[in-house]
Amino acid sequence: MLLHERYRFIKQIGQGGDCQTFLAVDEGQSLPFFCVVQQFAKQNHTPENFGQLAQRLEELGKYPQIPELISYFAENEYFYLVQELIEGKNLAALLEEQGTFDETQIWQLLESLLPVIKFISDRNLIHGDIKPENIILSSSGKFTKGNIFLVDFSTAKLLASQQISEPKSLISPEYAAPEQMQGQAVFASDLYSLGVTCIYLLTHISPFDLFDIASNSWVWQQYLTMKVSDRLVKIINKLIEIDVNHRFQSADEVMQALGIYVPQNLLAWEQIKIQNHVQECLHTLTRYPSDLSSVNSVAISPDCQILASGHDDKTIKLWNLNTHKLIFTLTGHSQAVKSVAFSSQENILATASDDKTIKLWNLNTFEEICTLLGHSSAVKSVAFSLEGILASGSWDKTVKLWNITTGEEIGTLAGHQLQVSAVAFSPQHQLLASASFDRTIRLWNLSSLHTQTQKKIENCPCYSLSGHAWAVSTVAFSPDGKILATGSDDNTIKLWDVNTGQVTHTLLGHSWSVLAVAFSADGETLISGSRDNKLKLWRVRTGEEIATLTGHGDSVTTVVVNPVAQIIVSGSRDKTIKLWQL
Repeated sequence: MLLHERYRFIKQIGQGGDCQTFLAVDEGQSLPFFCVVQQFAKQNHTPENFGQLAQRLEELGKYPQIPELISYFAENEYFYLVQELIEGKNLAALLEEQGTFDETQIWQLLESLLPVIKFISDRNLIHGDIKPENIILSSSGKFTKGNIFLVDFSTAKLLASQQISEPKSLISPEYAAPEQMQGQAVFASDLYSLGVTCIYLLTHISPFDLFDIASNSWVWQQYLTMKVSDRLVKIINKLIEIDVNHRFQSADEVMQALGIYVPQNLLAWEQIKIQNHVQECLHTLTRYPSDLSSVNSVAISPDCQILASGHDDKTIKLWNLNTHKLIFTLTGHSQAVKSVAFSSQENILATASDDKTIKLWNLNTFEEICTLLGHSSAVKSVAFSLEGILASGSWDKTVKLWNITTGEEIGTLAGHQLQVSAVAFSPQHQLLASASFDRTIRLWNLSSLHTQTQKKIENCPCYSLSGHAWAVSTVAFSPDGKILATGSDDNTIKLWDVNTGQVTHTLLGHSWSVLAVAFSADGETLISGSRDNKLKLWRVRTGEEIATLTGHGDSVTTVVVNPVAQIIVSGSRDKTIKLWQL
């Protein structure tokens, strides 16, 4: 069948209500391509209503996670929509193939689709049929924001006077909200369908069987095969509230609860897309390609003259930041050096290693001062306070505090359930943040630290921050100490209000684990490094992505900012250290 003298039908791929969906080939182009054609019976639509809907779908198609509307027209007894074909698998098929989704995938699904639903509702539209079959993971196979698409807008309706009437024949009853089944759909109806989609993906059980009619309540948690966090349970339960008045009323509400920032309009999104360009690095610190092994950590001295780098080959290298030349190589650790930090008071460098030790070095003589022993497993992170106290985080699940004048341990902070991956002091040095594989961040109150440098610190008060779906790899305080940035294996960065412990923004953009975060000197920009080999720059106030820096050939493991020269320094497993203009 050749339609409109250019669209040749290949096969029918869907049907619902008065709409039939076909895979077709557009033969009207010099290079034919596949597309999707939806056919609607004329008796159920007026030309005015159909044209109005098509124009809205044309605007929606500009959004990157919605298929583009190629054409719309009437022919014979039908109206037709021609849309872009999204190649990939819908989530129902993916569920059959891989089994139930885990918590991280559900978080990623919510963070991917909520901005799409917001974009739709901002244009006074309701999708009306959100379900696993209408959510497609593109053929790339990566479960990330840019690869998840919402399709099939055949049931999409303009919302007039805040509610619409929808024929029940077009609704998927398993996923439809009660008010939608009664012909009174509202914006929150799409959120209900998204919530029901989540519980189906978590359980692989029909939503009909996840609802107890006798008690008029959901019992989906009884069917989970994997434990999920209380936070996710609360979010989902509020999405699937039977009473629409108790439900999230808008995608904005849900995103606020999740700490997700989304541009307010398409123009803002397009501006960000334009800004998200590739920048060239200024310099690479290597004399010869074989000089370096994988770089695990970098730090800049207080006078901004020296850069220290820790490496997998057990060495620490010191670089002149003005000439970019290697000054000296420190040796002494018996395993990889994972973290380096300068003391702000004395000319001392601290280094942490997988050999379970911390070493202090005199930067005047380049000699080892002492070795700090006490951790029972690899030490992954060290940080100094202004008072000269050193904190260390280890895979033995503890954080230790050290008096560097005496070399004595003055406290052990225990509480994490798994390995401690990173530590950082707030600029005021009253708080110490520790990140862990247990998915939490702990904030330790060290306000009395300066009075206790000669004795053991005991019963240190702290509170825990939870929100990441996987291990937390890195932490950094903003220069004013009001914001804490955390990066995680869940591919996200979260910005926390230190005073309230609440997430202000969740930054999405990296396609793999976030291994490093650092603030600019003015606190307005955050720089992140990831296993996806990229650095990204973010506007802290809004959470929007500013730019992507590419050039590393492997994971970006460490990032620091030179506050004087406004230069970003990044280290990577590709054995290079690169300098970038901030």
